[in-house]
This record gives sequence, C-alpha cells and structure tokens, in this order.
Amino acid sequence: MKRICSVYHSSKKAGMYLYVLRADALKRVPEALLELFGAPKHAFDLVLTPTRTLVREDIVQVLKNLDTQGYHLQMPPPEDDYLVHWPEELLRRNDAM
Repeated sequence: MKRICSVYHSSKKAGMYLYVLRADALKRVPEALLELFGAPKHAFDLVLTPTRTLVREDIVQVLKNLDTQGYHLQMPPPEDDYLVHWPEELLRRNDAM
C-alpha cells in the first residue's frame, strides 16, 4: 500500500502537522479541525509505504488514518521532550543563571 501524501504545518501551533492524501488535498479534513489547526502551510510531499520509518509517528497508524478518515494529525511533542535532548552541560549552565 503506497500513498502519496502532502504534509502541512499549523499556523497556530509549532510542531503540529497534518498529513493528507495529495489527491484529496484538504477536502476530507473536518472544518472544526482546520479552525483549530489554523491556515495550513504546505511543508512537503512524500511517498508513504508500510516499510517507511517516520521519526515521530507510527507509519501503520498514519496510513490507517489516511485511509479511514482522510487525514492524520501529528501533535507537537510535549515541551519536556525538548529538554531531554539538551546536553547536560547546557542544563547545568542554565540552572546556574
């Protein structure tokens, strides 16, 4: 199952992305979701297959959502996740300030 997908980022929330089938564009996305999402800004297109790896999303779930509801919403990571990737030296330096 191969899907050509367009990915949009939210104009209201950093790190929030909307995956849609490129052929459908935003037609199948509910109006209420688009209101919360803000004006979608096209980020890129990509080909999705069950063997592809996505950094923050389960590819099987993304493909399932695209088929069943016409979109997949990727939420931003919790703010605490950003701190996990900071080197310990930076964290100590910020605590000393």
